Amino acid sequence: MSFLRHVGKIGDRKVAVIFRELPNEPHMCLLVYTEILNAHLHDALIRTIESDIGQHSDNLADALNRSYTQDGKIILQVLHHEGLLKKSQTSQVIMTPTPTTSIKLEELNKILDEMQQGEAAVKRLAEIDKSSGMQDPADVARRMRGQQSQQSQQSKPMSSSSDVLDDSILAKQRVDQAEKMEREATGLLTEAKRLRDEAKSMLPQEAPVKSTRGRKPKVAVEAVAPAAKPKKKAKNVA
Repeated sequence: MSFLRHVGKIGDRKVAVIFRELPNEPHMCLLVYTEILNAHLHDALIRTIESDIGQHSDNLADALNRSYTQDGKIILQVLHHEGLLKKSQTSQVIMTPTPTTSIKLEELNKILDEMQQGEAAVKRLAEIDKSSGMQDPADVARRMRGQQSQQSQQSKPMSSSSDVLDDSILAKQRVDQAEKMEREATGLLTEAKRLRDEAKSMLPQEAPVKSTRGRKPKVAVEAVAPAAKPKKKAKNVA
């Protein structure tokens, strides 16, 4: 494969980036060191990364939450349950989409955010252009009011609202992403608790050991036979 998303390295250690950004911490990411995985989990992870669902997911976590190991377990839950998900600064992660291409995850996140922002703006402009041909009375009235306002304020420069629009789009995307991560994190915690409870129920129940702390040791008392009564002397008969 000539181009591969979600893979990179920290120093000489290979990593797979699970979340490009974390809620309220855009400078941090969540990743896994692929070299420490056992072969069973490593192969399942790599297959997911190289699959269509993996390459078309903005965050690898979305694909891992819908992919399974050979024994039928959700890969993302296995990584979480075994403590293999690690936080790292985006400035320390070098993404390597091709053998000859490398870029810091910090810079890649900025580029992808700008691309998403641009796509949203293009879609919005297309919707505005489409609605202008419908001649909706409300749209006509708004345009007329706008023309009157422009005529009355020709000498006053018109402020652009593009910056506000862009910030609003970006903020909404961040909120949506954060809510999605929170839902997934809640699901993982719930599943972890279920597995822990299930494991406890499978263990044999041991009888509680009574504490002997503070108790005096019992001393065995040997049974003592009663002393024999002395025999009476016979009286001499004269």
